[in-house]
Parts: sequence; C-alpha cells; structure tokens
Amino acid sequence: MKNIIVKVLKNSIAEELEIEPGDELLRVNNTPVKDYIDYKYQISDDLVLIEIKKKNGEIWELEIEKEYDEDIGIVFENPLMDNIKVCSNKCIFCFIDQMPKGMRKTLYVKDDDTRLSFLYGNFITLTNLSDDEIDRIIKYKISPIKVSVHTTDNQLRKFMMGNDRDIDIMLYLKKLIDGGITVDCQIVLVRDINDKEQLTKTINDLASLHPYLRSVAIVPVGLTKHREKLLELKAFDKESAMEVVAQVERLQRDLLKKINTRFAFIADEFYILSGRDFPSYEEYEDFNQLENGIGMCRLFKSEIEDTLRSLKYKEVIRDEVTIVTGVAAYDLMVELSRKIMNKINIKINVVKIINNHFGHRITVSGLTTGKDIIEQLKGKDYRNLIIPRNMINDNFVMLDDMVIEDLKKELNTDVFVCEVDAETLFSLIVK
Repeated sequence: MKNIIVKVLKNSIAEELEIEPGDELLRVNNTPVKDYIDYKYQISDDLVLIEIKKKNGEIWELEIEKEYDEDIGIVFENPLMDNIKVCSNKCIFCFIDQMPKGMRKTLYVKDDDTRLSFLYGNFITLTNLSDDEIDRIIKYKISPIKVSVHTTDNQLRKFMMGNDRDIDIMLYLKKLIDGGITVDCQIVLVRDINDKEQLTKTINDLASLHPYLRSVAIVPVGLTKHREKLLELKAFDKESAMEVVAQVERLQRDLLKKINTRFAFIADEFYILSGRDFPSYEEYEDFNQLENGIGMCRLFKSEIEDTLRSLKYKEVIRDEVTIVTGVAAYDLMVELSRKIMNKINIKINVVKIINNHFGHRITVSGLTTGKDIIEQLKGKDYRNLIIPRNMINDNFVMLDDMVIEDLKKELNTDVFVCEVDAETLFSLIVK
C-alpha cells in the first residue's frame, strides 16, 4: 500500500524541506513503514532519515535533525497507512447489525483495530490480537488504548461477543498494564445479561488493575427498530436505569475510599432516562471518558453557566437561532437556552428531532440523520439552525450521506455546526 501524502502542515519540517501533497513516503531510517504506528515510532528520534518519491518520480533522501518526538508535519491519504483490522466478533448488541441500508458506507465497516483506538479513541475488544501484536503494543507504547470489556466472566463474554476464542480478558489487560500501557474500559450494559451482580463483579475486577487501568464507562445498549432475526434484548426503562445508577454510585463510594477514585462512570443516558440529576462537575474527576459521552452534559452545562456569570454585555450576531438536538439532550438544552435568553437579548428555539430512522429508543443526537431533520422541520419557520458537531463526520457528512448544503437548501435557512462547548456556541450568537 502506497503512503501518499495529502497534506503538509504549515511551518513544519516537511514544509521547510519542500515535501508536497502527492509525494510518497518510501522508507524511514532505511526501513519500509508498516503502518502509522511504525511510522511514529521510527520518526521519534532526533536524527531521522526519510526517503520520499516526488510526484515527478525523483527519489529524495532527506536527513532530518529535530527535537526528540517532534512531528515532521505530514498527513497521509490513508491515516493508518495499512488496511483496517476488522472485527471477528458477532456481538449480540452490535449496532452495525441493526443499521438499515442507505447509510454512509464507512458506517458498515466493523473495525477492531488497536491503532484506531490509539489515534481516534475507538474501543477495541482484544479478541483478534496475537501475543506478538500485544507485544508490539507494549514495544511501541501505544497508549492509552480503549478496550470494550462488557464482563470479566469469560464464558459470558464469549456469549455476548459471539466469539469462541478462549480469552481471559483480565490476563490480557494485566499484560498490557504490566507493559506500561494505560487503558480505559467500556461496559456496554445489556439488561438482564451483564448487569446487576455481573456488573458489580466486572467493575471490582477491573478496579483491581488501577491505576494503569484508569477508568471504566458504563453505557446502555443501543437498540434500533431494525433487529430482525437478532437476539431479543430488553431496553432499559426508567426503573431499571434508576437501579443501575444507584448500584454504580454505591460502588463509586466504596472505590473512592479504597483506591482514591470513583473509577466507574455512568453514561449520561442513564441519568436522563432515570430522571436523576447529573453528578457534580468534581465527581467526573478528570473526564477520562468524555469521548464516550460520559459527563458531556455536565461539562457543557458548567461551561454555559460559567460563561454567563462572567459575560459582559455583547451585541447579538443573530436575533434568533434554532438549536437542533436529540430527545435525550432536549430538556437540558431548553434549560440552558432559557438561562442564555435571561442574560442576552436573543430568541433561541430548541427543537428535538425524533429518531424515526433508527427508532424511538435511539435518543442521542449523534445518531440523528439529515432526513429526519428535514422531514420534521420543513415548512416550519425556524431560522439559523445550529446542529451539534457529533451529527457529522470529519468531512461534514451526516449518517445518511446528507451534507450541510442539503439542509440549507431543503430548509431555506443558514445552518451552523457547533462543537459541544460554550465557547463555540457563544461565538455563533454574540460578538
């Protein structure tokens, strides 16, 4: 696979050396590069030799003196510089198996790649790794990595993951942390399968590996309406969500005394579903599971409230905006919008989008499609739409391949994308 360069960062070493988009990286330190992790390892020294094939066919050998671990500043066409390692599991809760046709093509790829865990925070299962690959993670210090555990009962884990390999997940995790690798874990909680006593066992087992096993997130299983011929699973309701929150909070109190951290953190969806208030800002500690949606609502709320307390009078950029959100975050966004309107002379509409595409049990905004937004807003007098960044990918494409321009055209209004942080939101409404 060719390592084609698509971007050279400004003011970087690569720009100074006149490396250009379209050039190809051939070797680093006279060694072919296997993948991105290998590349980062090879260029970490303060003296690096790279071989570049220019677009005109010329071969350049460049000797680079730099700071240790300083990046060269090139971005590759394929971020991994290798094929994605696909998942070998058949999980009973796999979201991809529950997706209808017509979605963005990349969504149907079941990846289980350690490198994606390191680069983008994807969760991996460790079920398709050989001992050599585990050793490579340790050698190259691929840290932190994120591991989907679900349960530390190995027989139950085999059932949940649909994989017959005899893997002792605790031994795999211990080998990683003994090698100095920091690990964050995830438990996808499935009602009446790995909850209750099993959940307590799993959290306590994982806590025994702290501090290198840094934290564990407990997230509810996502069940769409497209589960034909799949195992019947029960969705969490208000009562069962309250039980999960109470159970984990008891464990948090015990763990805080034993290992000086709450260690296990509950997904925002459980608090919303149970009707319980979110924990305080301090109770999320270092927000290690923020990319997993753990504590995002509390962090956003705190940022908005802090900004409003220190905000001097500012002129509004737009006299009216419309915040588009999913069902789960709707009440929070209404609450925060009222606080903003009490301080700033602006009209904020908050519109929740019902997830008809995946089914009404899916309530998070990140799984909202462009089609649902258009069908539910078309013909209504909403102006200046603000949609959260998690509704689109890095190329600004939505789950159903719609783009921002499609929303603008169909709804005849401006559409703005907002990171889930106070600074970006306020930049869209005041100056």
